[in-house]
Amino acid sequence: MEPSRSCSCGCGKVRFELSAPVTIAGYCHCTRCQKRTGTAAAASARLEGELRFLSGEELLSAWRPDRGSEKWFCSACGSHVFSRNPRNHALLAIRMSAFDGDPGVRPSFRQFVNYAASWEPIPDDGLERHGEARPR
Repeated sequence: MEPSRSCSCGCGKVRFELSAPVTIAGYCHCTRCQKRTGTAAAASARLEGELRFLSGEELLSAWRPDRGSEKWFCSACGSHVFSRNPRNHALLAIRMSAFDGDPGVRPSFRQFVNYAASWEPIPDDGLERHGEARPR
């Protein structure tokens, strides 16, 4: 079965396709992801490529923190769909929940574990761990 390249937000108004299949995914435990998602970690798949919008591009809004990636979400339903490097828009992180089907990858690492939430222990799942950002 071909991995999904089709993505959408929760309400389905923002729809896009990836230019290539994703090859790696992981969890981020940084405090920004905790605040953004309301969870202890965010699951994303990395892509070096492009997005082709099928609908709803005008509904996208972004949070552009002083440092780090831009966080893009649907302004209609609030779903977080991807982030991108502000200096290189081809470096993307697609939220695992945005995929319409099986993305073909499973998380293989945990990054920013130095900032993990005290209220949810990191599971002993054997994934590689990085105190700060995982090198690309």
